[in-house]
Amino acid sequence: MGLQDSSGIGNNVIGRGRGPSGPGKQAELGSGGRGYDAGAKFGQPPPGYVAGRGRGLGDTRREALEAQASAARAAHRQQEQEEEGGDDDRPLDEEEGALFADAVYEEDDVEADQIYAAVDDRMDSRRAKQRTERLESELKKYRAQNPTITQQFSDLKRELSSVSASEWDSIPDVGDYSVKKQKLEKYTPAPDSLLEMARKESAMTNTDATFPGATTDLASIGEGRGAVLGQKLDRVSDSVSGQTVVDPKGYLTQMDGLRINSETDVGDIKKLRHLLKSVTSTNPKHGPGWIAAARLEEFAGRMQAARKEIAQGCKMCPTSEEVWLEAVRLHPPDQAKTVLASAVKRIPNSVRIWLQASALEEATEAKRVVLRKALEIIPNSAKLWKAAVELESPQEAKILLTRAVECVPESVDLWLALARLESYENAREVLRRALNALPMEPTVWLTGAKLQEAHEPEEVENAVSGVIRRAVTALSKRSQIMNREAWLKEAKDAEKAGFPITSKCLINQTIGLGLDPVDHRRVLKSDAETVEVEGYYETARAILSELIAKYPARKGIWLRAARFEKKHGSREKLDQLLLNAVKYCPQAEALWLMAARERWLAEDLEGARVILREAFDSNPNSEAIWLAAVKLEVETDELTRARLLLERARTQAPSGRVYMKSALLERRTGSADAEKKLLEEGIEKFPDYRKLWLMLGQWHRKSKDLNSERSAYQRGLGIAGNEQGDVPLWVSLSAVETEVGSVNRARAVLERARQKVPKNERLWLASVRLERKASQKNQVSEAAAGQLLAKALQDCPSSGMLWAEAVETEARPKQKIRSVDALKRCDKDARVMLAVARLLWRDRKLDKAQDWFQRAVALDPDLGDAWANMWAFEKAHGNKERVDAVEKKCGEMDPKHGELWIGFSKKEGNEGLKAVDILRAVGEKIGP
Repeated sequence: MGLQDSSGIGNNVIGRGRGPSGPGKQAELGSGGRGYDAGAKFGQPPPGYVAGRGRGLGDTRREALEAQASAARAAHRQQEQEEEGGDDDRPLDEEEGALFADAVYEEDDVEADQIYAAVDDRMDSRRAKQRTERLESELKKYRAQNPTITQQFSDLKRELSSVSASEWDSIPDVGDYSVKKQKLEKYTPAPDSLLEMARKESAMTNTDATFPGATTDLASIGEGRGAVLGQKLDRVSDSVSGQTVVDPKGYLTQMDGLRINSETDVGDIKKLRHLLKSVTSTNPKHGPGWIAAARLEEFAGRMQAARKEIAQGCKMCPTSEEVWLEAVRLHPPDQAKTVLASAVKRIPNSVRIWLQASALEEATEAKRVVLRKALEIIPNSAKLWKAAVELESPQEAKILLTRAVECVPESVDLWLALARLESYENAREVLRRALNALPMEPTVWLTGAKLQEAHEPEEVENAVSGVIRRAVTALSKRSQIMNREAWLKEAKDAEKAGFPITSKCLINQTIGLGLDPVDHRRVLKSDAETVEVEGYYETARAILSELIAKYPARKGIWLRAARFEKKHGSREKLDQLLLNAVKYCPQAEALWLMAARERWLAEDLEGARVILREAFDSNPNSEAIWLAAVKLEVETDELTRARLLLERARTQAPSGRVYMKSALLERRTGSADAEKKLLEEGIEKFPDYRKLWLMLGQWHRKSKDLNSERSAYQRGLGIAGNEQGDVPLWVSLSAVETEVGSVNRARAVLERARQKVPKNERLWLASVRLERKASQKNQVSEAAAGQLLAKALQDCPSSGMLWAEAVETEARPKQKIRSVDALKRCDKDARVMLAVARLLWRDRKLDKAQDWFQRAVALDPDLGDAWANMWAFEKAHGNKERVDAVEKKCGEMDPKHGELWIGFSKKEGNEGLKAVDILRAVGEKIGP
């Protein structure tokens, strides 16, 4: 549609297309609408517009209005393009812009703008009161949270009206701390030519004719000489009686130790000096400020200035002992005495001043004079009395202490010192007086207990216990109860000082204070372990005694106490403890066996038999006690008595183990028929006891009947039950097949065994050794052994037995790498440690090898192979003392396990050998 009225645009229908009649969204504007595009809003009529009812306008004004409208539309169009992110680079007068090229802003437009403005004003006037109130409340809240400086100090300014004139005068002068903005000085660098000219003018040079061109800077030499001279004068300025204190012998050394400050240090010292000057001037009565100023000068090497500063400090702070003591430190001894004289006049009640004055004296008599003068002025100072007593002989000290406890009755140390110097009776009287003066001091009570222990030869424990009991009661009545940790510490201190009975009585009276009955046993066990580790054995023994008295029927507590006595006590105490233990715990087999063993080790065989007979009476059907009695008789070569005991045991307490021990005894005596009869009888009664089948197979092996041996093993394996107990039978059956030459059948036996008993290291090791034995230089079988060992390590990655085998059988160049892998997998296995030690032995690293042997026996003292290898190593590379030490330690540990060890110890004819004999026999066959 085109224009319908040539004089205006009141009835225009404007399209959003490309032309006046183009397609697009249309917006029809009536006579009350705006005469422009909705996107180009005119808030106010153009300047110079005169409202009127006529439609005619001047040409000039019309052109101005049209130009302004076009500019507004162009600006709005550009804003729309920026917001939409468009990249339209077309001219503004194209498309939509062409619609408004000839538009006119008329009175209808002005009227519409006025209506819209009125609507906006009306909307703004609504709820204006609420907005105003909200703004005012927010403003008040902000001012309350952020007061001005005037508001913050208003209450303090009001209080200034109550300040008196004297208080105003006592306010120190704060100095000049203004924060005025200072004008920065600007420096203009001088040219190099000017600096060079000034240097030449001020320098005094000397030219040497011998060396042309060589000059000497006399000014620099003079400055350096002056600096050195100043340092010398500062060093010699400290003189005593006109003599210099410079050590002529150590002069050069002292010169080397001189501190030469850098420019940065000098600047820092100047800043600190200025700061401390301000501190001392603003608050001259502050002693630490003067001390800091003096120490700064001392640090800078200006001793005279330091003394001057501290002298001023003494003048300004005459009652500060810290300032006087600093002055004494900064002055040489003669001058320090003068300073101390002034200090004593100013503060005669200062204990530290008097002690320093005494310390400056060289003669003992002079020290006594000073201290006695001090005690005349300050008789209630315990420090002065102690210092004076230390200078006297015991007789004079006793006289001084008698006077001291009268002047200072609250000093525990003085009472105790007097009691130590007195005789026993007088000391008791002194302690009684001390308790009257200090009834709430536990130290006095404990000293009385120690005194009783030291001088009461009879009934000492009762006397000490009575003192401790009265101490606890007295302190409890006065609500001065020490906690159990404090009493435990006192007990340890008493033991350390050599009073074990006092320590024991303290534990008896106080160890259970404040403990919950539920936690009583656990806490006391923990205390016993802790003090044992710390080395307080008497205290630990007392705690264990309390546990036994509280829980006499607890077998574990008796065993703990027995182990403690075996390790730290005497044999007599251990025997007495075990006799008491079996009375309270008659059913505890371990206590009976330990008691019998200790008697046997003490070579009291009859006593051991008596204990075992009593154990039989209390435990008639105990297999362990029967076998212990048999072992005792066997060890003493009383085989007939051992056989009789085993016959009774088979009647009263029959078991597979009893039949096995009976068969072993017959094997030891050489009665093969009796051995076989016992084995068959035992198998008939206890067929699931695997060791009987194993021994039956071994019996057939001695008679060279391999078929019967195989049959025995197979029959044993055919009985359901303990699969882990079948492992020795599987290995023995495989050995039989190998011996008859059937390697494939032996391999099949072990494979079947691994299926029955998976992840068993002994079966894997037997398989690997079978492959290696069957190789006989056959590279294929040797490779198969290596592959099988790798599978074994995958199946049992933490097996020390397999890793030790891998290290021992690996090729020499790869053994180190293999040992590292073994240690990563099982670093706590004694067999791996032994393999590494042997590797180091072969590499001739003897010191390291010795350390690893010691680690192996420490990790597992029951591994006989480790002891045998260590003995062989010391035999080859050590001395007799080290070999004897290994034998002694091995005899104490009495190892029972190890492949080489068992192979020798259980060999027929070696049953009665001791650990040391087995050690030597096995060690002789071992080499690197």
